[in-house]
Amino acid sequence: MPNSTGKNSGTRAARLRADFSDPAVDAVFNAYPTPLKAKLKALRRLILATARTTKGVGALQETLKWGQPSYLTPETKSGSTIRIDQVKSAAGQYAVYFHCQTGLVDTFRELYPAKLRFGGNRCILLDAKGELPRAELRHCVALALTYHLNKRKATR
Repeated sequence: MPNSTGKNSGTRAARLRADFSDPAVDAVFNAYPTPLKAKLKALRRLILATARTTKGVGALQETLKWGQPSYLTPETKSGSTIRIDQVKSAAGQYAVYFHCQTGLVDTFRELYPAKLRFGGNRCILLDAKGELPRAELRHCVALALTYHLNKRKATR
């Protein structure tokens, strides 16, 4: 893929960028109320950065699932889908959603009982007025993006 200098970079970062040009996903981000839009875009950047630095994840795909921005690992199939969205029933809240049958949220609850808030067994709840708990979220996102990879290693 040509970079800004017109040369073929061939890097994984270039592939990542190519997967994030879906107009439907952009439209969802643009439709969020301004305060939530900034928070959700920061969360998106955290997910992308975590994927780039987590061994075994490979290229990340951004798409819509249930109308929510979703992040998948189709190249390596290393992870469980991560979705992000505003919490429609609670103004000023947004969440990171995980597959409820993975047990990931139970793991996060054990790791960060005082640092994170949870919605049942499916999400981490965040307040738009609060600071993003970056270190904890990076760890949780990395665990989700390597869920199947770690599960395969455990069965060996």
